[in-house]
Amino acid sequence: MKNKFDVTVIGGGPGGYVAAIRAAQLGANTALVEKEHVGGTCLNWGCIPTKSLIASATLFQRFQHADEFGIRVEGSARPDWSAIQQRKNRIVQELRQGIEHLLKSNQVTVFKGTAEFSSRRKILVRSNEHDQKPDSLESGRVIIASGSASTEPSFIPKADNIYYSRQALELESLPKEIIILGGGVIGCEFACMFAQLGVKVKLVEMLPRILPMVDLEAARVVEKSMKSLGIELFTGVPMENIKSSSRRVTASVGEQTVAAENMLVCIGRRPYSDGLNLGNIGLDTDENGFLPVDSHCRTRVSCVYAIGDLTGPVQYAHRASAQAMVAAEEAVAGGSRPHSDRLVPGCIFTSPEIGSVGLTEEEASEQGIQYNVGNFPLAALGKAKIEGETNGFCKIIADKSTDQVLGVHIVGPHATDLIAEAATAMQQEITAEEIGRAIHAHPTLGEVTMEAAHAVHQQCIHLPPPRRKKNKKG
Repeated sequence: MKNKFDVTVIGGGPGGYVAAIRAAQLGANTALVEKEHVGGTCLNWGCIPTKSLIASATLFQRFQHADEFGIRVEGSARPDWSAIQQRKNRIVQELRQGIEHLLKSNQVTVFKGTAEFSSRRKILVRSNEHDQKPDSLESGRVIIASGSASTEPSFIPKADNIYYSRQALELESLPKEIIILGGGVIGCEFACMFAQLGVKVKLVEMLPRILPMVDLEAARVVEKSMKSLGIELFTGVPMENIKSSSRRVTASVGEQTVAAENMLVCIGRRPYSDGLNLGNIGLDTDENGFLPVDSHCRTRVSCVYAIGDLTGPVQYAHRASAQAMVAAEEAVAGGSRPHSDRLVPGCIFTSPEIGSVGLTEEEASEQGIQYNVGNFPLAALGKAKIEGETNGFCKIIADKSTDQVLGVHIVGPHATDLIAEAATAMQQEITAEEIGRAIHAHPTLGEVTMEAAHAVHQQCIHLPPPRRKKNKKG
């Protein structure tokens, strides 16, 4: 049968295409169904395009301080939004073509269209070309990697000047002012990017602080930096009475009124299972829309697996890719390697960046864990001074009795790159003392992790010793 496969993957994002390629590597006759572009949201409308825009904005911001490095520039720099967008589109296109080549070279059969289950082993693929007859696939195993979509609540009006992250990436011109609803990862990244390019930004978060999921000290550093960029922050109060005209968006935030030309809504993403007809195969999502799986990414239907944002609540591309390897190996070869969300690194591309893995201090306290903390500021690091980026720190949380590292939180330049060392170290269950003993090259930003490890045991050479409390005399 022409359309009979060992493994069929639904969704071609960072979970789906990785699962398809890994299954093919293991010898499975593999199909991939994707309704738009391979690479999914991450490559086409998420991680890659946003970071491309952020890279341009960051370079422009640094250009404003070139004189601090002894560089004299005649005239003034200005952002060319059209050129910035063209660069972003070129990067996306090149990476998309790369994935298409990888799928082809691994002999993965790609179907363009939307998938729905006819039965547990049969999938109907409806082409995007409505005049074409649907393809019917038969598959021994199915891996669902359908991803997520922006949450679009009913209280948000439908208007051309109110949009979500995908539309924001395709703006034809740079707005002069914008309201951003949502102080999570996506909202704060867009806020920093727009502000660095000279846009007047007002950010509203109904919770008491921005970035509520990250280390409190790290969030405070980013909050202070955002204010220095001119971003107005409104926290602890919900946005209400949102109204839009052709030229203006207005809303109430407590007793205040906020207004701007445009509004960007960034209040989370929902798992996407639309049209899959999971009920046909005896599967249901939970109250939050997630599809439950075990540590091997198996659903309760033996031949069906699920990975990525659909299995939530950790919605990161690298988490989806890690699950993809587990699911493909399990589906093809009965692999024994389990997946765990315990050490999924978090990377936030704000100004400055945040990289984190493991427990925060707040989480450790809530769990009743006794711990030590080592904290080293970038202001005391030579390479940070050289780079002119001294805003931030590295914090290491270690178990008080075993010294095992429980969490690492870095805020500062290249924090999203630096966190990889910590994730690897924690995967190997090493101690803070062992991190401190590892020789780190000088002068590098990576030294901040070593210095923080030394600080856990108050052995830090490049910080003055902590003040000792004086005994009170009676």
